[in-house]
Amino acid sequence: MDLSTLIGTLLCFAFVVWSMSLGGDMTLFWDTPSAILVGGGTVAVVLMNFTLGDMSAMAKVMVRSFLVKLPTPDEQIEKIIEYANLARREGLLGLESKVAEIKDPFFAKGIQCLVDGFSPETVRGILELDTNVMRQRHAHGKKMLESFASYAPAFGMIGPLIGLVQMLANMSDPSQIGAGMAVALLTTFYGAGMANMLFLPLAGKLDLRAKQEAQIRSLVIDGVLAIQVGEKPQIIRERLVSFLKPSQRQKAA
Repeated sequence: MDLSTLIGTLLCFAFVVWSMSLGGDMTLFWDTPSAILVGGGTVAVVLMNFTLGDMSAMAKVMVRSFLVKLPTPDEQIEKIIEYANLARREGLLGLESKVAEIKDPFFAKGIQCLVDGFSPETVRGILELDTNVMRQRHAHGKKMLESFASYAPAFGMIGPLIGLVQMLANMSDPSQIGAGMAVALLTTFYGAGMANMLFLPLAGKLDLRAKQEAQIRSLVIDGVLAIQVGEKPQIIRERLVSFLKPSQRQKAA
């Protein structure tokens, strides 16, 4: 699990709830019609832009991005060096028994391509196509989250307009004006909160995870192709440590 996302989300909501509680009555910040207008309206408009299948795919991408831990580059390098040594001793067919042990499906696909005897160009093409499709999935999920973030504040502004009409219709009763204005402002609060506390941060994290996964996949592609052409493990390691942070390179080397 991505702990930074979980901790950041909890802290964000905790700070907002704490500031709301300083005023005393927390029920002042809840209005069912306003919540339905912002939440339901935002979902409805996003569905107008996308499909039910897109919504389901976005949910799967988010679950995988935030709950599935990515392998670290140094872990992948060590596995690649291990398989490079094995391939030099036993040949590429010696890697067949290792495919089932690899937890990363992309890495397993690359090793399986070597075992099946595909050409280097074919292996690169298969793996790069898989990576490009992954980027497209993440980009589409990010676009949907950004749509949620843009429409939620818009519906938050519709609420005050509705409230203003209702207030003007009840000008004969001054006691209703303050309550009506409070309810109208709550929709703005809900819209701004949903956009800035949930959808925009998740879109940013999804973009970051996509870049991290793409970097690890590039490392795997280079490593797998180096194994296929029979490069020495020492040379492979020297090349792959370039994917690490400068503080990690000396240790890995």
